Parts: sequence; structure tokens; C-alpha cells
Amino acid sequence: MYNGYKIRAPFFEVGPKCFMWGERMLKLCLKLDEIAEKYDLDIIVTPQYADIRLIAENTKRLHVYAQHMDSLTPGRGLGSVLPESVKDAGAVGVMLNHAEKKLTMEELEKTIKRADEIGLATIVCADSVEDVERIAKMSPNIIVAEPTELIGTGVASDMGYVRDTIAAVNAINPDIMVLQGAGISNADDVANVIRAGAQATGCTSGVMKADDPEAAAEAMLSTLRRVYDEVHNA
Repeated sequence: MYNGYKIRAPFFEVGPKCFMWGERMLKLCLKLDEIAEKYDLDIIVTPQYADIRLIAENTKRLHVYAQHMDSLTPGRGLGSVLPESVKDAGAVGVMLNHAEKKLTMEELEKTIKRADEIGLATIVCADSVEDVERIAKMSPNIIVAEPTELIGTGVASDMGYVRDTIAAVNAINPDIMVLQGAGISNADDVANVIRAGAQATGCTSGVMKADDPEAAAEAMLSTLRRVYDEVHNA
């Protein structure tokens, strides 16, 4: 685990995948920066590689992560994503093992270690409770618990899964943050996972496919702040 990195609960991840890029992504991120300030929230964004510097240099409160990186070191490797390159572009972390970019467990562990070596935080996706447990032993900074079959469906994880994955991580390493993903599409979904004990959640389709992505994001983020405070100040 890269110990030089701090993020506070509650936090939220906005993952554009390949839905949004360039100036349109910058517009969204500028609004997210305002929202982060307004509600005192940490927000992770995972833009296209070519947009990392654009977003990092024009926002103050966002945590900019690369969508993926490879474990190679500087030298040969045409077409690979060099860890040093994404860091120098302004990324503070990297997402690994998303369902659309799966890694073997051996390669995942190797890539987490490379991120640790150069000072990049890791947010690692996991599917089943067993996957969550195995990945927790690799000590990433954040685990995204999301059943693969629910990604992009608009159907959120059941609350038993939410509680079980949080408990599994806490039993292995309570310093690892847990983000509950998959199927989060509106403010009600955000409220439900936070009330079930999640520290964080995130969204792609619910923001990217909305008629007004900025408004959709603010509705979810304001709910995140309100419900988290209700739960933890009760």
C-alpha cells in the first residue's frame, strides 16, 4: 500500500470509461471540482490517458487516476501504459483489474507493487467476496467491490454483499478503503449503500448517460454527503 496517499470518507468515483473525453470531460471535471469544494468531498476521476494532464492541471480538489497501467519499467514496451508516464502527467493513482481490463492475480500483485514503488495510489476492482479477500491481501489503497454482472445494468448490489465485502476487507486490513460500485445510477442507490456501511461509491452510466451529467453528479454527491453525515453523526 502506498502510504503517502490519503483520501477521506465519504468519497466518490466518477469513471467516464470511453463515454466522455477532452473539453467535454474538462467541463464536467470543473463542475465536480466545485461540488467537491461545496460539500467538502474527495472525488476520484478516471479520465482517458490523454486527458490526465488536462484535468490535473485545471482542477484543485479532484483525485485524478489513470484507468489502467502496466507493470513494465522504462524501456521497451510499445503500446503499454508506463507507470512513470501517468504519474508525470499528474495522476495520483491508478485503477486496476476493472471487469473491462482484467488482470491475472499474479500480474495484479506485480502492478500494485510497481504503483507503490513510484508513489501512485491503487484502486482495485474485485467481484466476489473471495476476490475481495484475495485482493485485500495485496494491500491496495482502495478496493472497489462490484459484482461484474451488475456493471452498467442500473441494478445495485444487494446489501448483504455490501456488508460482507466490507467485513472481509476490515478483517484483513482495516486501512484499506472500500468503495461499493456496480449499478449505482441515482441518489437513492447512493443513500442505500452508505446506510449499509459503505465508505464510498461511484458511478459511470448514471452520470455519463444523463441528459445533464453535471446535475446528475451533484444529486448523487449531495446525497452522499447528507446521508454519510446522518449515519455517522446519529
